[in-house]
Amino acid sequence: MPELSQEMERGRALLPFGVAEVTGPSMVPTLHHGDRLVVQYGARIRPGDVVVLRHPFQQDLLVVKRAAERREGGWWVLGDNAYAGGDSTDYGTVPEDLVLGRVRFRYRPLKDGQRSPFAAVRWALSAARPVLSDRSASRRLRAR
Repeated sequence: MPELSQEMERGRALLPFGVAEVTGPSMVPTLHHGDRLVVQYGARIRPGDVVVLRHPFQQDLLVVKRAAERREGGWWVLGDNAYAGGDSTDYGTVPEDLVLGRVRFRYRPLKDGQRSPFAAVRWALSAARPVLSDRSASRRLRAR
């Protein structure tokens, strides 16, 4: 995930939505490398939501994880890909103030070769999707 610049931090107060890019496999199958995300900053977080947060040990790094449950001291977050790591099983509970926002939509950028009208329509129908909360995943992930 890209780091937030100071301009984005100041602009966040004016616009509650922002865009981020996914790097890495930790949220597969929900999100894939290269997906773009529409993030609602300051949104209410509930168990099962996909969230953007600052890494607890490297706060210039943004991370996308699923908020599994609220615990004493913050949120327990987990990736949807159990084999990728890099979640609360490695660094523990994430403090509330490091959780920046909730992911609302994901979209895949148009590839260079998709210039025909048919390819553009096919892309438009499949590229943008809401990122829904998965309450059952929250219960399933808690068992880990």
